[in-house]
Amino acid sequence: MCLRLGYDGSSYNGWALQPGLPTIQGVLEAALEMLIRRPIRTTVAGRTDAGVHARHQMVHFDLTEAEFASLNRGADLDPGYALVRRLRGVLGREEGRVLVHEAYLAPTGFDARFSALWRRYAYRIADGPARFDPLTRAFTMWHKKDLNLELLNAEAQSLLGRHDFLSFCKPRERATTIRTLTEFTFERDEAGIIVAHLKADAFCHNMVRAMIGACIAVGDGSQKPGWVAERLEMAVRDSKNMLADPRALVLEEVAYPQDQAEIAWRAQATRQRRVLDQQ
Repeated sequence: MCLRLGYDGSSYNGWALQPGLPTIQGVLEAALEMLIRRPIRTTVAGRTDAGVHARHQMVHFDLTEAEFASLNRGADLDPGYALVRRLRGVLGREEGRVLVHEAYLAPTGFDARFSALWRRYAYRIADGPARFDPLTRAFTMWHKKDLNLELLNAEAQSLLGRHDFLSFCKPRERATTIRTLTEFTFERDEAGIIVAHLKADAFCHNMVRAMIGACIAVGDGSQKPGWVAERLEMAVRDSKNMLADPRALVLEEVAYPQDQAEIAWRAQATRQRRVLDQQ
């Protein structure tokens, strides 16, 4: 089964299960266990950090044929639609912080993580006290200094392409930090808030927040222009790595091949270890 869901991450310690701590995975799997009446383990498209939000997150999990057939409890309802209704009922105790949008039978070979073509994130920044708004503080970073939009975009452009992003990642054991970043821009919306848009085949742990933090350091004059590219070239994680506030980060979208025949192929190809000269 596939689930598409959104969540306000403010009250949770990220996606992944952590003993004794509230997490999105913990809340979702507890709800599924209540409905399916056995433990259910989900696989997610992208594990978000503590405080990070998602508008459209994707997960998959396995059910038996009998479990799938029983989702509608004998009613004349599509099983996926019935599952969404029942999950929304159980998750009502989260007071709207976790909301399931859609459920459907997964294509053959589908993997929420490895079948994905790309992920897209957005990040909101209010630069300068005149733009601070307590009503949007839960999903907007407050930065005391004004930011130079031209400098932000110049630094962001220097990161586009396939690179080893070690300088901007918290490496996981036996995992590569090579990624392909295809979009990274900053713009001001009608309210004057800076919104960053990022898209890549995948993101390492802390990668988006570290890149945003590095660009901000140049945009407010703390570092000289070109510093972000220098950091990328060094390919080393050190104390200069600055993480932007997690509350302003939103996973906006995860994309998959439209041709179902490519789903399994994509999952297999993505599992291969990335190398820098790979196209």
